[in-house]
This record gives sequence, C-alpha cells and structure tokens, in this order.
Amino acid sequence: MTDILFKMPDYIFSYRVAGICMQNGCVLLQKPTNDTGFAFPGGHVAFGETNEETLKREFKEEIGADIMVSNLKWVAEIFFPWGNKPCHQICLYYIVTIPTDVQIPLNDKFICSEHLEGRDFDIEFHWIPLNDVKHIEVYPTNAAELLDKLNEGVQHFVYREEYVT
Repeated sequence: MTDILFKMPDYIFSYRVAGICMQNGCVLLQKPTNDTGFAFPGGHVAFGETNEETLKREFKEEIGADIMVSNLKWVAEIFFPWGNKPCHQICLYYIVTIPTDVQIPLNDKFICSEHLEGRDFDIEFHWIPLNDVKHIEVYPTNAAELLDKLNEGVQHFVYREEYVT
C-alpha cells in the first residue's frame, strides 16, 4: 500500500483521516512516548483506500480494535513543519465507536507500536476526560471547542503552525 503522502524537495503534502472515539465521558487520544502533544488516532490514507477502510486498518494495526465508522465531523486544512519542510495536510475526522469494551484497555493509558517512514516507535494512547481536553496540549489546538460542537454538523477549520526556515 502506498500512502497519499507526497514528499517534494520543498514541501510535503499529507492526506490523513482520524477517529473521534468517545466512551464513558472520555475521548481516546494518542501521543508519541517522547512528546507532550496529543492527537486523534488515525493515519494516512493509502492510494485506492476509502477513508473508512483507512480508519479500520489504522485502529486495527495500532490498538487491535475493530471499529465502526460513522459521521464525518471535521474537515481540516493543516499547515505545520514536518522536519525541515512545510507540510500541507488535509485531515478528515470521523466519529468512530468500538463495539465491545474488551478489545482495548479502558484504563487511563496503554502503549502500542507504530511503524512510520521505515521506523518503529511506541505510541501512548490515553482516555482523556472530555472536561480535561482544554487543559492539555492537543492537536488540533481547537479540539475542546470542536468537541463541544459535535452535534452541530460538519465543522471546517484551518490550522496554521508557523514554519520557520
């Protein structure tokens, strides 16, 4: 499978999908073990793969969970530095549910492995209480506000992180 991830000499383009998974008043977020910033679980869409297929594959690979994908909630245009290059990412966020509670730990934190760009690393997954999202470093940075608007249809936003050359 080839990810829709184009690395050009001067910039990077990324097409990603992410899952908004909530249970018991908490949202599932991930972060590299050596980082402080959280993100919603997901990954790059592979060429020829639907967004739903990508989310199901990514959740299965990363946490061993079978999920159900439902409504599109957020459409994001994201600009951020990827290493020493500017990245333009399109990320679509969907509501996902885990049908059974026994597939993944429901405690505060668990660690799984990820493979990206030819290297393996650990990722921490955390069940963060919805009220605590506004008090942590999470991307997109407007996640707390967006989570409050989940019943208001699809939200579009642009996130820009300054790229310094």
